[in-house]
Amino acid sequence: MKAVILAGGLGTRIAEESDTKPKPMVEVGGRPLLWHIMKIYAHHGVKDFVICLGYKGYVIKEFFFNYYRHMSDMRIDLRSGDTQILDSQAEDWRITLVDTGAETMTGGRLKRAAKYLDNETFCLTYGDGLSSVDVGAEIAFHRQHGKLATVLAVQPPGRFGVLNLDATQQVTSFEEKPSDEIGWINGGFFILEPGAIDYVADDATSWERAPLMNLARDGQLKAFQHHGFWQPCDTLRDKRELETLWNAAKAPWRAW
Repeated sequence: MKAVILAGGLGTRIAEESDTKPKPMVEVGGRPLLWHIMKIYAHHGVKDFVICLGYKGYVIKEFFFNYYRHMSDMRIDLRSGDTQILDSQAEDWRITLVDTGAETMTGGRLKRAAKYLDNETFCLTYGDGLSSVDVGAEIAFHRQHGKLATVLAVQPPGRFGVLNLDATQQVTSFEEKPSDEIGWINGGFFILEPGAIDYVADDATSWERAPLMNLARDGQLKAFQHHGFWQPCDTLRDKRELETLWNAAKAPWRAW
């Protein structure tokens, strides 16, 4: 099975980092978010990737073009220019890098990448979110229900403590950053049938709007509820939180 990763957005809310690189290339633990996401999929046997490029896509191309060499011990003869690979730690992944346009919306990026998906069931996610999701279990769930689309339903980490008040404005209880303060949301990590792409009209289509709304309207969208870790990397604060988890060897998404 292939996994499509949307990696073409601007990342305006983390501009301190994304001024020089695409947001999926923001590093956590010395490796890009994109690498972490791919490791999640690879742990569950999905090792064939289609990466949708846009903003500063050349940075991602250069990263993977040089990846094998960067992950290898090498011997270089400076006089002759001969290079010998002594040992490589590179992963056994296959990666298709697709230029999907600088201004293309998420649905349009998926539609442009469709020709590389072999008309088969595939995974889809964003290039900026990490999770402890069991991809294998979600794929099994998707195959069982037989609909066109499955979305990972998550309860986002709370940003603020919640005050519960009575009619007299008395605080009856206080909850420190409850995880379910706004219910279930789209956590990415979709499993899709090729027919789901037919719900995308053109480059201007946002996957999160008409396609998902119409899939739900047609009874073709199921939710795989995930109660474990999930966090996007939208801001420097998010990045610092993810770094803290990684450096403490407590990263919940690190199943490998």
